[in-house]
Amino acid sequence: MGGPIALVGSGEFLPVMEPVDRFLLEGLPQRVVFLPTAAAPEGEDRIEYWTQLGLVHYDRMGVDAEVLLVRDRDDAERDDLAERVAGAGLVYLSGGNPAYLTDTLRDTAVWRAIHVAWSDGAALAGCSAGAIALSAVVRDRFSPDAPLRPALAVVPQLAVLPHFDRLKRFAPQLADPNARALPSGVTLVGVDEDTALVGGPSRWTVMGRQSAWVLRPGAEPVAYPAGAELFI
Repeated sequence: MGGPIALVGSGEFLPVMEPVDRFLLEGLPQRVVFLPTAAAPEGEDRIEYWTQLGLVHYDRMGVDAEVLLVRDRDDAERDDLAERVAGAGLVYLSGGNPAYLTDTLRDTAVWRAIHVAWSDGAALAGCSAGAIALSAVVRDRFSPDAPLRPALAVVPQLAVLPHFDRLKRFAPQLADPNARALPSGVTLVGVDEDTALVGGPSRWTVMGRQSAWVLRPGAEPVAYPAGAELFI
């Protein structure tokens, strides 16, 4: 079954998400391994930004944290990096480009190590691009017309729209479930900023500042505010 999962709409490594991190680490080793891989296409400055933000965040929480600098598939195949995942209570995939993150990790030594750690009970979190990568499907482009292809499928029954409150305002076509040809058995969920779906594999609790949404073709979106439970 694996450990707890968090699908985060935004806000990784910020104080608003500290309760989510503490919940994920409850009863687990107080050690976090986080990967800023999804930001690698944006350059070293962004990698450094996420690295420092994560280290400061977990230091503030009093939690041991280590950044795993997996920039490309060559890094993802390094046994020395994969070995550093062992013993983590939480593995965290932060934001950036979800397709790049998926393609970098898929079928690599690092991803196998992450999956083993999660299967053995460690928590696994993805924010924004990280949440998409953990779900059923990913797109190469920010467009409803871009073809869908498999993501890492830790949560194979969900397709995730992070930043959903902002997406509804600025890209409503992307938030329309009728415009998405999702695979059979996959449900589209929106997760607002500073909000997370926590739990899995089918029972989830909304945590954070706003809401999560279930989006089904032909039906009005259903909002689940913080504290609500949903079963998907």
